[in-house]
Amino acid sequence: MDFFNKIGDSIVNATQEVGEKAKGMTDIAKLQYEMKSKEDFLNKQYQEIGKMFYEANKSEAPEEYAQVFEEVEAAAVKISELQEEIASLKGGKACPKCGAIVSSAASFCSECGTKLNDIFEED
Repeated sequence: MDFFNKIGDSIVNATQEVGEKAKGMTDIAKLQYEMKSKEDFLNKQYQEIGKMFYEANKSEAPEEYAQVFEEVEAAAVKISELQEEIASLKGGKACPKCGAIVSSAASFCSECGTKLNDIFEED
């Protein structure tokens, strides 16, 4: 009987160790998930700060940021051109404010409500 008791104790101990390791792995996974969420939040905040800085300084870019500001402006122009090309292929125009494709005859953007005639007349 002593043999079976030893086997039973070994199985119980092994099960407890596995349970503790599984709990430890679960705790690590939870912490890693929380850390990743905080890193994502931090990156979004950095992006927002960068966007705010760009918007506040785009008319007079600080010298050390001039090249980056030019690249941002070039990318924005290219996005606008691509939106117009897509809208044209779909038989409409891209709203210059939000980029939604609207009918050429539309007076207002169906997505953001911007009055289109005024904007398109400025072009």
